[in-house]
Amino acid sequence: MTSLKSLLSCLYRKTSICVICFEDYPCDETKSTSCGHRYCNDCWSSYIKTAIADGPQSLLLTCPHPSCRAAVGEDMVGLFASEKEKNKYSSYIVMSYIESKKMIKWCPGPGCENAIDFVAGSENLDVSCLCSHSFCWNCTQDAHRPVDCETVTKWMSKNSSESGNVNYILAFTKPCPKCKRPIEKNMGCSHMTCRAPCLYEFCWLCLGDWNNHGTCNRFKGNPEEEKREKAKQYVMKYTHYFERWATNQNSMKKGAADLQKVQTEQIEVLSRIQAQPLAQISFVTEAWKQIIECRRVLAWTYAYGFYLPEECEAKRNLFEYLQGQAESGLERLHDCAEKELQSYLKDKISVEGFIEFRKKLTLLTRVTRNYFDNLVAALQNGLSDVNSGSSSVSKKRKSNWAAAAVNAAPVLDTNINDNSATAPAAAASAMEPWACAYCSYENQSSATNCAMCGRGSWTCDVCTYANSRTSATCAMCTEAPEP
Repeated sequence: MTSLKSLLSCLYRKTSICVICFEDYPCDETKSTSCGHRYCNDCWSSYIKTAIADGPQSLLLTCPHPSCRAAVGEDMVGLFASEKEKNKYSSYIVMSYIESKKMIKWCPGPGCENAIDFVAGSENLDVSCLCSHSFCWNCTQDAHRPVDCETVTKWMSKNSSESGNVNYILAFTKPCPKCKRPIEKNMGCSHMTCRAPCLYEFCWLCLGDWNNHGTCNRFKGNPEEEKREKAKQYVMKYTHYFERWATNQNSMKKGAADLQKVQTEQIEVLSRIQAQPLAQISFVTEAWKQIIECRRVLAWTYAYGFYLPEECEAKRNLFEYLQGQAESGLERLHDCAEKELQSYLKDKISVEGFIEFRKKLTLLTRVTRNYFDNLVAALQNGLSDVNSGSSSVSKKRKSNWAAAAVNAAPVLDTNINDNSATAPAAAASAMEPWACAYCSYENQSSATNCAMCGRGSWTCDVCTYANSRTSATCAMCTEAPEP
């Protein structure tokens, strides 16, 4: 009603006085909100410009009159603000909307302006933005599966207070175990080769001979040390876990840089040299994305291991076994993507050779992803299937756990049916370790499925089901394998 009176008064007088600058203006050069307080266009423009420059509180802008609380809405901003100011005002509206929603958060990645809409019901709190930054939805820290937010806080606090004490231990270079020449780690995987003429191959983490190398993820403390040695043992333990955590963190960052190089440079080169369309080269970028994610997970398994109680010996043994298998599998994938790829970027390889490389890298990517996904699930579940009162875990059970971590399905029975015509031959072949035909992992003699990729030793030609090496016929379609 007040606004109508103001408008009628203005029309009757044909002019209106702006109570900010106290100038008399024609009615069409003044505007008011619902309250009817009229101001000239220039004063409105200055008022709105100043408010928007002050920040998001401009969304609560009211009439310039000191005692009036009438809102200045988006329509008035549209009339008097510049395009730059309108865009800023619109960003305030979006920001206000996002911050009012519990299931939407801004990506904390450096310089990123994206917002993430969290899918309700998802058990995985690690989310990834289009900018490639991954973070925990709960604490907004970098993604940290399989450890919880509280463990991350404790671990990062410990690192900030204690990592300086071990910096003298963790040098940027390490001497070659054979010739003692300083070696700098400039690639992601831990397989190091000294320069000519030495050419000694060793593991960056434990400095062991790579040709005889298994895994070096286990911390070997001495529980019988005297009390005066406990502090030293603690530093050794922390150094062990911190170094491997930091190494995998750095490898993850190096992997992200390598992925960018692959996407911006190597993909087109590979497509041109190998005469393959870009769609047939995408398996390389998928492999690198998986390497980055697995490096992240592997890094946080060392924080998990550091806080795993010493008295839970059975859980620790199983954890270190599964962690070691994960580390070995990831090294195979990383080595394939980082080193084997180089030969295909230099020379034209036969189509058959490139297809075999694609099969190998694709398979390594898939089995590594499956293993790590299920490893995370097992650790987040606290390895609850292990009896905390037990002091050891059998080799067979470890193998079954590894297979289950890949398959996420019950492990097949390892017993051989003595009534089967193939039982004697199968029993004889089962006495020796066997290498998987798909991923080359060497399995224990008792394993019917590969502990790394979960596949059996032969694939049915009819239905493609992966069967146990002791099966005379396909477990899915009952067809016999071709001779």
